[in-house]
Amino acid sequence: MTMLRDAITMAALAHDGQTDKIGAPYIFHPLRVASTFSDEMLQVIAVLHDVVEDTDTALSDIDARFPQAVVNAVEALTRRSEESYKKFIDRVALNPNARLVKIADIRDNLRPGRTPSSAV
Repeated sequence: MTMLRDAITMAALAHDGQTDKIGAPYIFHPLRVASTFSDEMLQVIAVLHDVVEDTDTALSDIDARFPQAVVNAVEALTRRSEESYKKFIDRVALNPNARLVKIADIRDNLRPGRTPSSAV
């Protein structure tokens, strides 16, 4: 549980001040994605899945604190600038942990209430 606590702390600090499309704190999104898993490693990956792509956090920061499996999955889940979506998804598909987290991420992004036009 300490690894998950560390991941939540890192993500909360990294996403501090960010909001989603309806104005809710952004950290709620990775926490919802993480809540779909019972496995701690998948929860950690889910909590950190947007940290490198959407904040100033470097992959080396994650590498310094988490196991290589977490680092590899977060790296796979980080879309590079100028990278095509197909190339990104092809990379995600090669990492089983990243693939599971990406599916949960997409599900959360599609849930009702996620965008202003669908909010009730």
